[in-house]
Amino acid sequence: MPLVDALLDRFHARTPIRAGSLVVTVFGDAVVPRGGVLSLESLLAITRACRIGDGVVRTALSRLVADGWFERWKVGRNSFYRLTPHGRTTFAAATGRIYGAPPPDWDGGFDLLLLDGDGDRPAERAGLTAAGYGALGPDLYLAASPLAAAGAALRLATRPQDAATARRLAARAWPLADLAARYGRFVAAYRETAEAVAAGARPGDLDALVIRLLALHDYRRAVLKDPLLPAALLPEDWPGTTARALCAGLYRALVPASERWLSCHARGEAGPLPPPGPDFRDRFADRVTKNLAL
Repeated sequence: MPLVDALLDRFHARTPIRAGSLVVTVFGDAVVPRGGVLSLESLLAITRACRIGDGVVRTALSRLVADGWFERWKVGRNSFYRLTPHGRTTFAAATGRIYGAPPPDWDGGFDLLLLDGDGDRPAERAGLTAAGYGALGPDLYLAASPLAAAGAALRLATRPQDAATARRLAARAWPLADLAARYGRFVAAYRETAEAVAAGARPGDLDALVIRLLALHDYRRAVLKDPLLPAALLPEDWPGTTARALCAGLYRALVPASERWLSCHARGEAGPLPPPGPDFRDRFADRVTKNLAL
């Protein structure tokens, strides 16, 4: 299908391909909701449709197992994989950011943290960034609301004098220009596909799964770097809003066919994968899954 071919051409134009990252997307998006176990044969059927060679996937899986992301075992001549508890925990944390509702309205206040004492500063800074804080300086961190933060710090609550000041602070604390560019590239890459599907294009079941996985994979690469600030702190016409709406709408359109392929062809240790659990319907729930027909 031309739509799939164009997306795959762009995907393979990147260097390197990062097959392991795509495998994590496959499991987190499509396999975890259906019990979490997938046979190597089924995984290779998906990655072949993504034009990734079997040897590349096997090498990526070996690294993921060695790094503690996946468990592997054999039954007869068949190999099976699932995310380790560490992998499941990591992806569960990402799930809320990828599929969850947009951030709530801002209450007008910032949470300021000033690092204090003689702690492990690089580790503290990395932890604050991972928690969602932006850096105003080497020891001064900002969040739109109080977040869980470890380490020795002085905590202050402050309210900027006006909306323009609040947006300037946000632009200093977080790399919003880089994030906007990432979202813009996602929209540019998937707009034509989303418009075609919305206009009635109906990819086959496996093609639908490929498009869904590629879109989720690329959206994930952007949204996991996003602090998900309230709209009041973002520039006007923030492309993250457009990217989320596009991804959510495309996901809604592709779920029935892509889930049909998984039901018919994907196998775990016990045979066909079970249907997705109830949490699956919570994905993009504010806009999408209320009307999904699985």
